[in-house]
Amino acid sequence: MSQTMTTERGKRTEAKTYKNYIGGRWVESKSGKTFTSLNPAHKDQVLGVMQASNADDVNAAIEAAHKAFSGWRHTPAPARGEIVLKAALIIEQRKDELARLMTQEMGKVLKETGGDVQEAIDMGKYAAGLGRHPHGETVPSELRNKWCMTERVPLGVVACITPWNFPMAIPSWKIFPAVMAGNTVVFKPASDTPIIATKLVEILEEAGLPGGVLNLVTGSGADVGDVLVKDPRVQGISFTGSTAAGRHIAEIAGHNLKRLGLELGGKNAIVVLDDADLPLAVDGALWAAFGTSGQRCTAASRLIVDKKVEKDFTDQLQERAAKMKVGDGLQPDTDMGPVINEAALKKVHEYTEIGKKEHARLVHGGDFAGSEGWFYRPTIFADGRKDMRMAQEEIFGPSTLVMPVSNLEEALDVANSTQYGLSMSIYTNDLRKAFHAMEEMQSGIVYVNAPTIGAEIQLPFGGVKNTGNGHREAGTVALDEFTEWKTIYVDYSGRLQKAQIDTGE
Repeated sequence: MSQTMTTERGKRTEAKTYKNYIGGRWVESKSGKTFTSLNPAHKDQVLGVMQASNADDVNAAIEAAHKAFSGWRHTPAPARGEIVLKAALIIEQRKDELARLMTQEMGKVLKETGGDVQEAIDMGKYAAGLGRHPHGETVPSELRNKWCMTERVPLGVVACITPWNFPMAIPSWKIFPAVMAGNTVVFKPASDTPIIATKLVEILEEAGLPGGVLNLVTGSGADVGDVLVKDPRVQGISFTGSTAAGRHIAEIAGHNLKRLGLELGGKNAIVVLDDADLPLAVDGALWAAFGTSGQRCTAASRLIVDKKVEKDFTDQLQERAAKMKVGDGLQPDTDMGPVINEAALKKVHEYTEIGKKEHARLVHGGDFAGSEGWFYRPTIFADGRKDMRMAQEEIFGPSTLVMPVSNLEEALDVANSTQYGLSMSIYTNDLRKAFHAMEEMQSGIVYVNAPTIGAEIQLPFGGVKNTGNGHREAGTVALDEFTEWKTIYVDYSGRLQKAQIDTGE
């Protein structure tokens, strides 16, 4: 289905209309309202028309998930894994097609969207294998003729609320383990990237996921997300997004004692010591600061550099940034795409003005890069201090701050001086300094001689402090967020035995 749209600038275009997915059926919103998904590189281009859902739609999705739960919970875990593996293989077959669509809808360059899709493939294959992993353990009893064991059990209906910057990878981190654990899911994707989310759901449907196990509802956080979080039938919530939104969700979930997994903001740092391989450090800083136009929770917006090499490092970084081509991510020579929308563009520029007012030295960029899309030049400030807003607040755009320090201890103090703790990195060729930093960095993820981005799905992902609430996604703990532990005792002695009771014998 398609309809003719008129954009704000008066252009006429044919755009496909996408629907919600509830109870195994593709349906229009009961609100009768829609919104559009736009191409951030060509802001007048409407990619699709989406359902602007309301509370009635959310209620229908939760009810469908609730009804499907019993049947799915009793489906053998290896059988669940077969469906998830089939979905991963379909994604793999369509990788190029999905990457191009993601570049159009989200903006990042094709190499990066290909990596995003690859993470979903890898996560699907990894999660499918969890169906044949142990889901519990046996533990010796302190009494004779007594058997003790544990098992994982699903939560029930869970909500997966995902961001726009990794519109296939992050949903896969949540949805695949959630359904592998035996839960049913209501999926609320970001309103900036609903089409790629729809494609993921279509693939899981094609792979044979039963109706009601996964339900898709598109729309705003206020109209969809809040209703989803408040409903007592939703037993668990997995959210990735801003710290402010995470706090709002935590208040609601805490009041209702719901299981909650939060992956929130970051103010990540790369430390460069005077003995570092400087060209390698510059390579890493360029990629970490400007990959995905800086729109990663792991982006390096702080570069903490020993004063002995700071000038050389900054000069090399500026020289490399000046050569970067900003433009449509579909073009093979583009190095950096747009930011996601107009609000994001304004926010990045506001921080440029903040940096100037704080007397940071603008080394490169700091301005817009064309009017056809939401483009901003890669921006570098120098002479940073840890008390600057530039050094404390998450910008979520292509902007980074070079901060000079005198030694490793000062570098670690500066690195740990924010409310966040997701990803940190150190460049050094001194093994003792590297291990000291690994121990002292207040961060869920630490890299040595590599940038702050580049997580692998077979390891846990998440952070400390205000970056989250202690949960991790992916890796060996992938099921923790979506299961409860049940402890079981079987006494076959044929008589009353009292554990932890002193019999005096």
